[in-house]
Amino acid sequence: MNTPADSSLGREVAYPTQYDPSLLFPIPRLPSREAVGIDPSALPFVGHDRWHAYELGWLDAHGKPCVATATLQVPHDSPNLIESKSLKLYLNSLNSTRFNSAEAVRESIATDLSARAGAPVAVEFGLPAVDDGALLAAGAVSIDGLDVSIDDYGPPNASHLRTRPGEVVEETLVSALLKSNCPVTGQPDWASVSVRYRGAPIEPEGLLRYLVSYRDHAEFHEQCVERIFHDLARCCAPQWLVVEARYTRRGGLDINPWRSSPHAPAPRAGRDERQ
Repeated sequence: MNTPADSSLGREVAYPTQYDPSLLFPIPRLPSREAVGIDPSALPFVGHDRWHAYELGWLDAHGKPCVATATLQVPHDSPNLIESKSLKLYLNSLNSTRFNSAEAVRESIATDLSARAGAPVAVEFGLPAVDDGALLAAGAVSIDGLDVSIDDYGPPNASHLRTRPGEVVEETLVSALLKSNCPVTGQPDWASVSVRYRGAPIEPEGLLRYLVSYRDHAEFHEQCVERIFHDLARCCAPQWLVVEARYTRRGGLDINPWRSSPHAPAPRAGRDERQ
């Protein structure tokens, strides 16, 4: 079984000079889900890991360079996630390879990613629009301005999560203060996160303390979002729940994991200004 320590993370790796799908490094989702307490045989969420690729290039049939951007979607129920540095190296391996058409490039990427993820991966050229501030304009509430004292920076502490008395609400709480760390290199991963739910009111001060408790935590982006979803569902028992994180770009890639209760309204695809 592949582990993060087996990947190219934290190692000096030669720049690929030819197309090489073997560069893609899959990591099984099962161990992290079992560690959190998520039943892999009855996942409590749907969703996907949406990657934005800003540095995509290849050669056309005549050797002329071509460039593009792309959106990649790995389904939540794929057996494996794709390690980010391996994805960067793989995409770079296309740079000196000739393709007969842009569609041939898209099909190759989709085929290679699907084989490593163990499930169909959607690949489309282009990126969603930057919609920084759109959630707030639509009525979401930022919790970052709360006047709270915080001294808990990890490990993630679900005891901060609680609800307060009141009627059932439907709201979206957002924060740009999520930070975790790469489990191999220790490099910081920055993100904004949105929590949309219907249920008893979630105490915003506790939610902010909880999100900040990821600050010294080492885990992959996808795993952090699943942990957040699991803890909120367990501690606050909403009728339905949607969690999305938008991580800032690294190596020409950013990732946006989304996990949602089945049949809950899906978030609109978009990008933050920081991405």
